[in-house]
Amino acid sequence: QVQLVESGGGLVQAGGSLRLSCAASGRTFSSYTVGWFRQAPGKEREFVAAITSSGGDTYYADSVKGRFTISRDNAKNTVTLQMNSLKPEDTAVYYCAAGSYLYYRSWYSSTSRYDYWGQGTQVTVSS
Repeated sequence: QVQLVESGGGLVQAGGSLRLSCAASGRTFSSYTVGWFRQAPGKEREFVAAITSSGGDTYYADSVKGRFTISRDNAKNTVTLQMNSLKPEDTAVYYCAAGSYLYYRSWYSSTSRYDYWGQGTQVTVSS
């Protein structure tokens, strides 16, 4: 069992930066792939970024590639999403999720592949 808690959301102007954190409980956290997803009002939840259990592989949505960076510290049971050059269209509730047995990169972007979810943190980017 893994419990996830996101933090670091807030209001920022376009072009600014935010750093989201996902803190996990559970001794097996280091065995999970972790993904970040976001959901804007009236829209479906969409994939943002993912990182494998070891941190050796990362994967990004095209919309955030080059602006966002995902990283993890298994010793501290945390995953971080550094978001730079933020745009108004990045406004959403951001969720972290943990999943196991994600054998293919194509699976990283699928919400159904993740077993545990946090409660979300609001990110608002003003123009």
